Amino acid sequence: MSRAIAILTGLLLIPIYSSASPEFIQPSPSILGILRGLLGIGVLVCIGWLVSENRKSISWSLVFKGLFLQILLAILILEVPIFRDVFTFLSKGFVKIISFTDFGSDFLFGSFITGEVAVGNINFAFRVLPTIIFFSALSALLYHWGILQKVVYGFAWLMKRTLKLSGAESLAAAGNIFLGQTESPLLIKPFLKTMTRSEMMCLMTGGMATIAGGVLASYIGFLGGASEAQRLLFAEHLLTASIMSAPAAVVAAKLLVPEKENYNKELSLAKRTEGSNALEAIAHGTTDGIKLAVNVAAMLLVFTAFVYMANYISGDLIGRYTGLNELIASNTVYEKFTLEFIIGYLFAPIAWILGVPSADIVAVGQLLGEKTILNEFYAYVTLGKMKESGVFENPKSMIMATYVLCGFANIASIGIQIGGIGALAPTRKGLLSKLGFKALIGGTLASLFTAALIGMFY
Repeated sequence: MSRAIAILTGLLLIPIYSSASPEFIQPSPSILGILRGLLGIGVLVCIGWLVSENRKSISWSLVFKGLFLQILLAILILEVPIFRDVFTFLSKGFVKIISFTDFGSDFLFGSFITGEVAVGNINFAFRVLPTIIFFSALSALLYHWGILQKVVYGFAWLMKRTLKLSGAESLAAAGNIFLGQTESPLLIKPFLKTMTRSEMMCLMTGGMATIAGGVLASYIGFLGGASEAQRLLFAEHLLTASIMSAPAAVVAAKLLVPEKENYNKELSLAKRTEGSNALEAIAHGTTDGIKLAVNVAAMLLVFTAFVYMANYISGDLIGRYTGLNELIASNTVYEKFTLEFIIGYLFAPIAWILGVPSADIVAVGQLLGEKTILNEFYAYVTLGKMKESGVFENPKSMIMATYVLCGFANIASIGIQIGGIGALAPTRKGLLSKLGFKALIGGTLASLFTAALIGMFY
């Protein structure tokens, strides 16, 4: 713990060496890397201050407490053996549950004669999407038994005590760690009609900054592939990202829309049922999971097609006849004037500010652009391809990219939140529409806060 105290009180200005497993976290680099991370956090705070709708009302004590809580969570997970062991145990649990989904997929798509799955069937649709369905059903069952509520309540109590949040936004921030951006508001449905502007912003930003358990499991599956060690590696990082992004979302939300009104401090979960018995809960969860899996598959199909259409216009037409393709191919890692090239270089400065090694800032910039413009699922697919093809020159870049992408902050999520939360509180749709773009900025800032901080430890 003396090293943890040194990190906090010394502002991480000395090199540290992690005691975590070599696969999870590598020995920390030079002071320069730590200073780059501090620079990144400072720039992100400045961005939040610049776009804030009321700079004078920002509670700087809350901002610094939220960042401190993020650092504390990172230290506990990465540096303190007992917490790290618990976290590794949870990660192994996620990996094991994914293996149960594989058994279901093998039964469904395997041969009746040999029992083996055809090579052509071992793909995204038959390996990744089923995990969404299974985790949705499992979450519904845990909610029916009351287990998930107790975990959410514990996290909410911690954030309410440390950050002095209202009861509703504490529960929403904690719920977003485990649930999706339209499921988490169900925990606080009775409060939605009376929540303040700042509380609503916190709810929406939290939804943008974190990911649901079902899609998290699918990310673990296709980033880790068939290797259990790789699955465990990404399970640890993705779980860390989702937990650490919860206080980061609060910081971002309170920078952009500071609290100016009186709010309800009551901390109580709304009553919600997932069926009259366990079987009904599983059935409801399965149905919801199917809808989500089909939605993810449809979005990936459409976005992939649009990207290829855009690349045909920009690369095969514009780039070819203007000579840009030859110029790009001879001076960059890209072969044509494509969407990936454009957003890669557009977002590369942000990647550098976060502390991403210079050789990989364009690749991470591309991923950040894909996440924001398209969605995080598409970007994670790209990350998986980059990982397999050895695009990253420094393994730190791949780990930081995993944190950058961990959240629902994309343009489509604005509409999803307006529709989903608006259905629970129709009178607040106007406010949801006004806050939509701000929530996108806040969710992006939260993920970048987490990535910059992790980069300092790596």
